[in-house]
Amino acid sequence: MKFIGLDSKEEMIRRFADHVNPGKVETFQSFNMAFVFGKRQGPFIWDATSGKRLINCHCNGGVFNLGHAHPQIVGELQESLKELDIGNHHLISEQRGRLAAKLAALMPGDIDCTVFGVGGGEAIDLAIKLARGTTGRQMIISASGGYHGHTGFALATGDEQYRAAFGPNLPGFLQIPFDNVGALEQMVDDTTAAVIFETVPATLGMPVASPDFFAHARRTCTERGALLIIDEVQAGLGRTGRLWGIEHFGIVPDIVVIGKGLSGGIYPMSATCYRKEFASFFRNNPFIHISTFGGAEVGCPVAMKVLEISSQPEFLAHVNELAAVFQDGFAKLKAQHPKIMVGLRQLGLMMGVEMVNDLCGPVMTKTCYDRGVLAIYANNDKRVLQLLPPLIIDKGVAEEILECVDGALSDAEAFLGM
Repeated sequence: MKFIGLDSKEEMIRRFADHVNPGKVETFQSFNMAFVFGKRQGPFIWDATSGKRLINCHCNGGVFNLGHAHPQIVGELQESLKELDIGNHHLISEQRGRLAAKLAALMPGDIDCTVFGVGGGEAIDLAIKLARGTTGRQMIISASGGYHGHTGFALATGDEQYRAAFGPNLPGFLQIPFDNVGALEQMVDDTTAAVIFETVPATLGMPVASPDFFAHARRTCTERGALLIIDEVQAGLGRTGRLWGIEHFGIVPDIVVIGKGLSGGIYPMSATCYRKEFASFFRNNPFIHISTFGGAEVGCPVAMKVLEISSQPEFLAHVNELAAVFQDGFAKLKAQHPKIMVGLRQLGLMMGVEMVNDLCGPVMTKTCYDRGVLAIYANNDKRVLQLLPPLIIDKGVAEEILECVDGALSDAEAFLGM
């Protein structure tokens, strides 16, 4: 291979520690998990030198919804590179226009306009700018334990542990419990610019909102003149069995933020999609927000192909079929492991394995790794192991994941003395 396995593993690790992030190296080495990302294909990744294979059930938070090196996605980028480059963010773009029109056709309701970015945090920042700019208000309400990114306004919506090292939080941000209608009703007032929620808060451990929560949030925001922002960076693009996770709840937000999977795992792309009535903000201020690499023209055909694949009815039906396999499989695992497993939090293939205490998530991350599955615990609810398999896996791979998790639960029980 031309780019993988050029050095010994020791040299790869040393160079990363010396020049990128020594803390990561020390952490992974301490748990004997110093995996170096090497060959990748479909749902599988291999260590660059040892050949250890993992089923990627982390997927970088949904980046690899379509697996690694999806042939149609790779082919689209190869063709794109023959004609396109980054483009110029100041000028009119055929490619960005085509991609935005495709999103408008697929988004719920009258969400017809898009501003492109590179990552989810940047797209969240723009959503908050748009909410404040159009309402003339400042207050942003988000969920405790939620996560919207590490950039400026996005960071301000999150928990203190992610921002305390950088000084006091920005003014105008307030957190309330997720799925709590009473808190929402109490806190949204005439100073509120927007309420922002993830459809399924992954870092909070994948809780699925009660059926009427988002409808209540929609009514409350409408009545009090605030915007409703839905973060679909992880839940979007088929992850939940519908193209957009919010479709399960039957409401139309004012702004939807997407990212991660829109890249196809190949070219970074995010989008802030908003209702057309707010387009006047950019008509009056056409250069008030720019992103040099946002919506890079060479990446637009890739995102178009992602949308084409992810919106096909047969693709979404496949996701729902796999979700049923996991639902049945985890019901059996819960019966087999009652001392450690509480249940499965699930919306499609956005899943969280809920366990009995905060030690379980970190331990299961390790035992799953040893058994051949890459899955990471939810940092804001360490009882929960996040499970985000690629949406393109077949039933055989799903059953292999369940078998590995079965063994990992047994290993975790033994380690924890259960």
